[in-house]
Amino acid sequence: MSNTLLILGAGGHGKAVAESAILSGVWQRVLFVDDRWPALQESFGLPVVSDIAGLAQLAADAHGAIAAVGNNQVREQWCNAVECAGLELVSIVHPRAYVSSSVALGAGSAVMALAMVGVDAQVGRATIINANVTLDHDAVLGDFAHLGVGVQIAGGVRVGARAWLQAGCCAGYNVVVPDSASIAAGTALHA
Repeated sequence: MSNTLLILGAGGHGKAVAESAILSGVWQRVLFVDDRWPALQESFGLPVVSDIAGLAQLAADAHGAIAAVGNNQVREQWCNAVECAGLELVSIVHPRAYVSSSVALGAGSAVMALAMVGVDAQVGRATIINANVTLDHDAVLGDFAHLGVGVQIAGGVRVGARAWLQAGCCAGYNVVVPDSASIAAGTALHA
């Protein structure tokens, strides 16, 4: 049987999620849904088949969907659209990422290449754990949060819902990042 994945968003993050999905071996058919359609017909060599408004018409032939956009608010809106269309919101994990067996990923999360999610970490709904990120033991990542490339999160850190830690940030032990915070690239956070 051929599993079909719909990826909402055919930009840079969407392409990285598509590659991760294909490499995982779980998804044999990957299609993009993007509001630039019909002008945009292809991304990463894969077809763009609809805009977001047309999502419900694709539901019968798809086995899951993920919202692949870096903007946390837009990702939340698109996740709601996925569920309203009757589609299952699925997580994608790059095969060269490590996620501890004790971790339950929130639906719709993306864990990218060379990321590490440690023992007893808690990962919320529709999060982005980007390439080369460490989310260490007992850390908490809130719903719709986004960890940029190379972010390093120590054990016990709490990252609030919709927070965005840009590339290269690091958070020392027991730091609390508030909901909806936007932390500049390279920032070091201390308790």
